[in-house]
Amino acid sequence: MGQKVSLSKFELEIMDVLWDLGREASVREVQEAIHERKRPAYTTVQTIFARLEEKKAVHRTRKIGNAYLFAPLITRTSVYRRIIDDFLDLFGGSAQPVVARLIETGKLTLEDLKALEEKAGSAKSEEAPEPKKVRRR
Repeated sequence: MGQKVSLSKFELEIMDVLWDLGREASVREVQEAIHERKRPAYTTVQTIFARLEEKKAVHRTRKIGNAYLFAPLITRTSVYRRIIDDFLDLFGGSAQPVVARLIETGKLTLEDLKALEEKAGSAKSEEAPEPKKVRRR
């Protein structure tokens, strides 16, 4: 699971459906779970599964009739982390331009910032080593 897999936007959409289902699923089940307005053809989803299998993002678990069932080999968290890290690399690793733009467009609210600050504070307290005791003579 530690393998870094790059996914296209459409591959990510298919993986999101598979993750949301929370179980192994057939190509047909995934295709039918996609909203009707943007539902791709069965063969298109089948092709994406073949690509995902090549990338070791999914694997065939078993066969029922003619249909293979697929399960994810990668987690949503690991994929999202990779996407975010790659995106931040475009800005030299700095999140400041991204955060500034999110605030500017209203997509990041004051409540979001407060929640992030709390999360950052709790993460620091978990990572911070115990202070060394100073011996006094």
